Amino acid sequence: MSTFSWSVRVYWEDTDGGGVVYYANYLKYLERARTEWLRSLGFSQRALAQDPGIVFTVTDVNIQYRRPARLDDELIVSCDAKIDGAASISFEQRVSRYAVDAAEGAETLAVARAQIVCVDARTFKPKRLPPLIKNALGAPELK
Repeated sequence: MSTFSWSVRVYWEDTDGGGVVYYANYLKYLERARTEWLRSLGFSQRALAQDPGIVFTVTDVNIQYRRPARLDDELIVSCDAKIDGAASISFEQRVSRYAVDAAEGAETLAVARAQIVCVDARTFKPKRLPPLIKNALGAPELK
């Protein structure tokens, strides 16, 4: 599967008094990018919760902050997903700032790894990833 990217602008509400993105808001950017990634595959989280009755929960996140994002920056948040087990997906994610000069490329601000587990929407017990999700990720169908 190719890398998915989602753009977001930094607004005043995302920053501290100095105009720097508050560290916890990176979690919001990462979550929104994963949601948009899922949507780009044709899935709505609301619809998945109803049929086949699954939701996704974060079990682990690790973030390395490298440079600050600031008010009005245009960011790009990327997702690389990999099936990591019968019920889990791991994401390698990156938050970057668009370069003013396109020749320079984007500047990496944060790198993250998130472990996501598929759970039953009612019981919140782990549940195998349904074939429709596996197929969308390009995973081979097991016989």
